[in-house]
Amino acid sequence: MMRLASINLIVMCFVLASCATSMSPIEVNNTLPNLTVSKFISHAEAEEMTTTGKCKFLVKNRNYVAPIGVTTKDDLKNGAKGIDEWVKLDGGNAYVLKNYKWVTVDQNGVTQLHIDFDTLLCE
Repeated sequence: MMRLASINLIVMCFVLASCATSMSPIEVNNTLPNLTVSKFISHAEAEEMTTTGKCKFLVKNRNYVAPIGVTTKDDLKNGAKGIDEWVKLDGGNAYVLKNYKWVTVDQNGVTQLHIDFDTLLCE
C-alpha cells in the first residue's frame, strides 16, 4: 500500500512538472542554443560582429509560432526546429533571439511558444 502511494506521488510530481507553462530567461538562454544546429549569437555579439563585418543580418524581426509540445522543453525543441528551418531558408547560419513568450491559447491554460529572432550569415 505504501509503495502504491509513493508511485502515485512520483507520477503526480512528474505530471505537475511537465505542465509548467513557461521557462525563465536563464533556462531558455541555457537550453535553446543546445537545441539548434544554427549558431546562437547574443545581442552584444551580433552588434560587434556586424560592425566588424564578421556577420551580416539577413532577416530582422522574424516570428515563429512553435507547434505545441507536451512539456515546455518540447515547446522549445519545436521552436529550435523552426529557427533552424528559417535560418537555412534565409541562407544563414546563425540567429539572435530577440524575444519569446508562451501565449495561452485555450480556456484550459494550454500555451504555445512564440519566438522573435533575427537571422544572420557569419564567417
